[in-house]
Amino acid sequence: MMNSNDIVLEGEDLAKDFVQGGVTLQVLRGAAIRVRAGERIAIVGASGSGKSTLLHMIGAIERPDSGAIINDTTNVTALRGAAQADYRRTIGFVFQRYNLLPGLTALDNVIAPVLPYRTGWDKRDRARGLLAAVGLAGRERSLPARMSGGEQQRIAIARALINTPPLLLADEPTGNLDSATAAGILDLLARLRAEHDMTIILASHDPQIAARAERLIRLRDGAVVDDLQLTQDRPVEDIIRHISQLG
Repeated sequence: MMNSNDIVLEGEDLAKDFVQGGVTLQVLRGAAIRVRAGERIAIVGASGSGKSTLLHMIGAIERPDSGAIINDTTNVTALRGAAQADYRRTIGFVFQRYNLLPGLTALDNVIAPVLPYRTGWDKRDRARGLLAAVGLAGRERSLPARMSGGEQQRIAIARALINTPPLLLADEPTGNLDSATAAGILDLLARLRAEHDMTIILASHDPQIAARAERLIRLRDGAVVDDLQLTQDRPVEDIIRHISQLG
């Protein structure tokens, strides 16, 4: 049982509708999530189950139609304007499509989120260190188009860490990668999580990705239908089989 004193992020009764072509799509309905510091959580579910929307709400990219998200003492759903922008800078985002700026080098892509702001540290030095940490030392001046999908995702991870965020949100971070490269990205996230003492919430439709988490939250039709602790002494094959059987 999760002790309420351990919770650093909590979302309750989250609902969200989108209108497409005059049709209202109910993406989330009464979803809830509670997160402890340092957890590695996988949110799984079929396409359209609300995984990305839930992550976007936690990161203040989307606002729920009803319900609330509290991160530490911050009411995320109440944020507006500059306060919302300030909050977003405390979150690391990793997206499936990388979202790199094609005209910028790897180094400048990592620096981009903090470029307009004053910092108490050297931006270029930190960016170089992060690129080295993700295995891209020597590629600082390379453009994204000259790099593989796995390398581009590593740049995106380095960029997400530029502000040393306590929370990293990863939306299908291996969806465009082959299995070997995907495994390498997951190993990298696990290592960086330990080194930077981060909490990671990862959304994926892939049971093999979910099996690498410590905790599994499953969405179906916009609602949480399972919240499972995954034990480390259980064979990965058993975990994958179990997740697949959940449907």
